[in-house]
Amino acid sequence: MMNIISKRYWYFAISLVVIIPGIISLALWGLPLSIDFTGGSKLEVQLPQAVETAEIISLMADLGFSDSIVQTSDNNTVIIRTKTLDEASQAKVVAGLKDKYGEVVVLRFDNVGPTVGAEVTQKAALAVAAASIGILAYITYAFWSVPHAIRYGVCAIIAMLHDVLVMIGAASLLGHFLGWEVDALFLTAVLTVIGFSVHDTIVVFDRIRENQRVYRRASYEAVVNHSIVQTLDRSINTQLTVMFTLLALVLFGGVTIQHFILTLLIGVFSGTYSSIFNAAPLLVVWENKEWGRWFGRGNQAEATA
Repeated sequence: MMNIISKRYWYFAISLVVIIPGIISLALWGLPLSIDFTGGSKLEVQLPQAVETAEIISLMADLGFSDSIVQTSDNNTVIIRTKTLDEASQAKVVAGLKDKYGEVVVLRFDNVGPTVGAEVTQKAALAVAAASIGILAYITYAFWSVPHAIRYGVCAIIAMLHDVLVMIGAASLLGHFLGWEVDALFLTAVLTVIGFSVHDTIVVFDRIRENQRVYRRASYEAVVNHSIVQTLDRSINTQLTVMFTLLALVLFGGVTIQHFILTLLIGVFSGTYSSIFNAAPLLVVWENKEWGRWFGRGNQAEATA
């Protein structure tokens, strides 16, 4: 049988290797916020023929406005939202459209505020905090029949925060090196993955609860490892079906949703990893109170010196 628990510190190290660059990126460059958060300009034009939004987005990127949000409407009307444009920038965009599509009629040009303001972001953060408290309370109640039920809730929350850090760190790195920006869909992706991550963690925890009744004489470490191995195929197979679907959407879903789907894909992969290799092993660390050994080793080394 695979002994995942015996290598738990390797898996923790892998998580740190993934998370730390993202945290450094956040500290150095922050999150690249799109006009959904910062506001910008709204340009409404009418083209001589119908065009795909992907074409306009590509054209805007070529003109130096890679953050643009494009919508099409009736009568070949195109609505472009981008960072605040001055007169020269507006003329540059219109000229670019004329060069590619011919005659362009400017119907409207306005400076607009953010669609996702600081208040919405703050409420989303409060929603995550409230959801975390609710998840902690629910898991503690659901696992009340096993010793130290609150540990299951705390470890599930830690695994969830791991996934959030991975997603936010990846967004910061992709923003700095590839010019990607965080928009309202990113917020949706993070909230979706939070629920997804906890769901997968509970599957593993539930098997631990069942096995504690069956293998009463086995050590807690052995029970947790056996439970992870028992649910490993199910977890991986379930998540792979989701990841294959998301990967297909990344490749063929178009540029308008590509960043959103890729963010979901990163989050789902992280959620699968943290449920198997972080959440349940953390229960063993807590059960053994292994942090005492860490400090004990330090004190022992000092005493030896």
